[in-house]
Amino acid sequence: MRTRPVLTAAIAAATVLTMSACTSASQGSATTSSGEPAAASFDPSSVTKDDAVAALVPEAVAADGKLTIGSDLTYAPAEFVGADGKTPTGFDIDIAHALANLMGLEADVQSSTFDAIIPSIGTKYEIGISSFTVTPERLEAVDMVSYIDAGSQFAVQKGNPDKVDLDHLCGLTIGVQTGTTQQDELNELQSTCGDEKMTLLTYDKQADVTTNLVGGKVQAMYADSPVTAYAVGQTDGKLETLGDIRGAAPEAVVLPRGDEAMAKAVQAGLQKLMDDGTLAEILETWGNAEGALTTAEINPTVG
Repeated sequence: MRTRPVLTAAIAAATVLTMSACTSASQGSATTSSGEPAAASFDPSSVTKDDAVAALVPEAVAADGKLTIGSDLTYAPAEFVGADGKTPTGFDIDIAHALANLMGLEADVQSSTFDAIIPSIGTKYEIGISSFTVTPERLEAVDMVSYIDAGSQFAVQKGNPDKVDLDHLCGLTIGVQTGTTQQDELNELQSTCGDEKMTLLTYDKQADVTTNLVGGKVQAMYADSPVTAYAVGQTDGKLETLGDIRGAAPEAVVLPRGDEAMAKAVQAGLQKLMDDGTLAEILETWGNAEGALTTAEINPTVG
């Protein structure tokens, strides 16, 4: 894993955790800056069953013909609700449908709050696809198969009217989504602030974080880098990114811990999407082609 930048020298020895959070300022759906619904052109139905991949899927998963997937549909452009107010969309959703198609199954994407997905893997959901960064803590609870790299990035109001300095975040009001590793990272920094504490406002939906930055309730937000960039593009010039992308790390599909057969099936499916260019095509559609990995790894080693 690449070395991760830190927020300040005061936490240089700390382990920085990076995860995704994301969205437009609208609640659960995304629009372009002109107000038109954001849409992708990739058609997951173009991906068809691969007999070798399908043969790896455990019978217990294949029996009902569906692949049940937990996803927090508030993370544009990764996973969010489309312009019709009900259909899951985004690059992770396209990947989910493509993966299920390779397995000869129908993708059944079910909406969940982010922090409820991992506890429900193996019971309510067969897998989770929701911008999960690989961390040692998550690897203790689930198995993970990597497919994309992403980092974290701050955003502020256009022109940075509060003069936010990323080297001096103590004393600021910062918005972040609940349960993300960005929240963990800011909590770690908070412990170094002494009497000049940050005010961390946490929200279940990243859309609310973005909305409250636009409205001035928070002075900065911290989220997954593709999602921060996308959110900035959806707010009609009201926001801008601040600083470099931090801590690029692999994101992964999550599945039940110790289910070796399912891990191999997911790995084979993702590897095929990488090898035939489908993964890159999906990510290119959503402006994130540079994040595509070339090897799907089960439980990759991270710092």
